Amino acid sequence: MDVMGDMANLFGTGRFAQPSGQDQATDEATDEAQEAADEAAEEVRLRLAVDGGDVEAMSVLGALLLRRGDFDGAESHLRAATAAGDRAAANNLGVLLHQRGYADEAAGWWRIAAVAGSAAAAHALGRHFRERGDEPAAEYWLCQSAEQGHVLAAYALADLLEHRGDDTGSEGWMRAAAERGHREAAYRLARTLDRRAGQRDDDKAAALVADEAEQWYRQAAARGHRRGALHLGTILEKRGELKEAGRWYLTSAKDGEARAACALGFLLRDAGDTESAAVWWLRAAQDGDGNAANALGALHAERGETQTAERWYRAAMDAGDDNGAYNLGLLCAEQGRTAQAEQWYRRAAYAGHREASNALAILLLRAGDETGAEPWFSKAAEAGSVDAAFNLGILHAGRSEGRAALRWYERAAAAGHTEAALQVGMARLRDGDEREAERFLRCAAGGGSAEAAYRLASVLDARRPPAPAHELGEPAQEKSECEEWYERAASQGHRRAQVRVGMLAAARGDVVEAARWYREAAEAGSRNGAFNLGLLLAREGSEPEAVVWWRRAADAGHGRAALRLALVCARRGELAEGQRWADLAVSLGPAEVGERAARLRDALRQELSA
Repeated sequence: MDVMGDMANLFGTGRFAQPSGQDQATDEATDEAQEAADEAAEEVRLRLAVDGGDVEAMSVLGALLLRRGDFDGAESHLRAATAAGDRAAANNLGVLLHQRGYADEAAGWWRIAAVAGSAAAAHALGRHFRERGDEPAAEYWLCQSAEQGHVLAAYALADLLEHRGDDTGSEGWMRAAAERGHREAAYRLARTLDRRAGQRDDDKAAALVADEAEQWYRQAAARGHRRGALHLGTILEKRGELKEAGRWYLTSAKDGEARAACALGFLLRDAGDTESAAVWWLRAAQDGDGNAANALGALHAERGETQTAERWYRAAMDAGDDNGAYNLGLLCAEQGRTAQAEQWYRRAAYAGHREASNALAILLLRAGDETGAEPWFSKAAEAGSVDAAFNLGILHAGRSEGRAALRWYERAAAAGHTEAALQVGMARLRDGDEREAERFLRCAAGGGSAEAAYRLASVLDARRPPAPAHELGEPAQEKSECEEWYERAASQGHRRAQVRVGMLAAARGDVVEAARWYREAAEAGSRNGAFNLGLLLAREGSEPEAVVWWRRAADAGHGRAALRLALVCARRGELAEGQRWADLAVSLGPAEVGERAARLRDALRQELSA
């Protein structure tokens, strides 16, 4: 009877469902009592057989006593059975001696059992030699055991080969162990495949490898491997299968995996259950997870509980998470504690935290220390901070170092920074490279920049042929792409875009739409919007309201609006008022407006002096 298993776990253990409730507890107690009675009866039967000289009974009784921890009682029976040629007894005698600290003697008995064909003894012998540093002997005996189907030997052999750098041989035995149900082997095989998928250039091949990795994660998780459950949850979360991801995170977290508890917390927070999220973050943070401690700090900071937030940020920092120091810096900065903020930013920045480096540079720049700020911007940018690259562009642009500024803007734009893409687009426009300008402006506009949308629309607008005159009764023309971009910018509050959308609507004959956009621009402070709205109202017969908007535009410095007001006053006979507006129009311009306003002013002056 071959009962030898992993030396660290002699007789093997399984994962059993944990019953709950009084009835289940009673059933469990009853089962345990029955098992104890059955074992006692079996022991009596075995002792009687031993007394009769039954070698197999000696071996089984020795194993039973060994499992119970009765080493003295077990040893005599195991030695007797071994002397009679029982290989399982030789194996278990080796286990007993190993437990007592007689490793070399144990190896001798394991060798006897292994030579007699015991896979368990060969495995134990292989483990013994590896502990002694004799890897060739370890490989030989582990291979003997693994080839007989011993799952623990297959795993141990895979581990040995991986340590030696034999990736092919290691993966083969790891797969063999995983296929026979070894959960750690399944997990490690999944990790190997996961890394391989990330290294593949072919997306299709990478997807196939990733799918296989997922299946092994699933197998490991199903057998109770908590890290396997964590990785499976991560895969499912990325795929959007949040409900199943949450179940695996929960399984892993209940088994004590702090990272799973933290991930479960974020999943619950995103679902709106902040209170439950805090419970799992607390559990993970207490187990030393810095990310969870940071999440708790942020949660308390949002609630205005700054002291508690600071305590958790410090806990994150103590756990080795540099975000803790960075977040402490942010917290101090929000409270106006600039000196402390700088201290924490520096601590995180010196540890390589790129966003802390960027924040420190901004702090120094605001304090007037441009020389001290630039190296930190550079360090952050080189570490991959897109904001820092953009800020370096601003820094160089402020010094009129256009080429250096553009280089950093391009770098930030390539990483998706919207404002940087706008700056590159504008630079390309200044250089006359309209095609490249359009490319960058499209990126910035697509990222939500109203200014980029307006400038892109202007580029497209300049290319399109003039629209035919609109006749009443004709259907309105379809909106062009440039108008769509104008409208996008206008809807984001861009005043010049609002005026331009109004002009295009007016050109289509859509007076209501034109008035809406002109009014929105005017109310936001656009003098062109106010002037155009006045023109539209005047054409529609609402001159008194038009005067109100022209007055607003003229007060904001719009020469044409001042001229219109002068004309209205002249027509009404308000000569002095008309002369005043004409004088303003002359001073505001532009030239042709100034000339007309000067003639009108002179005429009004002559009329007043007549």
